[in-house]
Amino acid sequence: LVGVYTNRHGERWELQLKGSGKTPYSRNGDGRAVLRSSVREFLCSEAMHYLGIPTSRAASLVVSDDDVWRDQFYNGNIKKERGAIVLRLAKSWFRIGSLEILAHSGELDLLRRLLDFIIQEHFPSIPMNDSNRYLEFFSTVVSETANLISLWMSVGFAHGVCNTDNFSLLSITIDYGPFGFMDSYDPNFVPNTSDDERRYKIGNQASVGQFNLSKLLQALKPLLDPRQKQLASQILKGYGEHYYSRFTELFKTKLGLLGENENDNYLIAFLLKVSLLC
Repeated sequence: LVGVYTNRHGERWELQLKGSGKTPYSRNGDGRAVLRSSVREFLCSEAMHYLGIPTSRAASLVVSDDDVWRDQFYNGNIKKERGAIVLRLAKSWFRIGSLEILAHSGELDLLRRLLDFIIQEHFPSIPMNDSNRYLEFFSTVVSETANLISLWMSVGFAHGVCNTDNFSLLSITIDYGPFGFMDSYDPNFVPNTSDDERRYKIGNQASVGQFNLSKLLQALKPLLDPRQKQLASQILKGYGEHYYSRFTELFKTKLGLLGENENDNYLIAFLLKVSLLC
């Protein structure tokens, strides 16, 4: 994280470098990025923005003189590649994993402080003096995550690594590592060559989103009273309805369907099945 920039419109952006080298939090890697993946992230994040999908943005791309060694296809064939650094920006880089790791390690005071900071900075509609603010926060993240994944599905976008560390608390698309767009409809489409178990195939994205939200709830539970825990569990159960409603709305728009008709959902499912057979 380089710092925070406020533009002339009063918008606050956190600036982050990808590929600039090791940090204190590196996971046994060199902290570098190769040119091919950097170009892909730059182009895709900007494309997603102009498709109307919440996402991080790319501000610049600089080619590095450092040689980076990578096994592109995970087949033992390591090659030297040209390095690059992307300056990317987002309203926040906090993820579900940012809270999960604190709850897991029992750092509850820090968890509460961080959560209050995130709510105060990025969820202005939630009053800080509201005793149910964590519940309201969770409810917002659940509905907005359902909306985000519905938007992904509406353009055939598959995020290759849908773990809790790649799911934004602001429900924006972040961390364009392995990703892809379907050329034709295939619920088994996997853009990540290392995902042998097909855990993150595009047809699983909605259910993986719910799984990640369950991990968020698990991280929040130490800060909730028994009544709030019960209400939060009910909110999580409503995720599927949120997702299905938004998914249907988006596909009806794509098909030009007006009003409400009991056969709309059947038509959408039928056309997707026909696409699969083709």
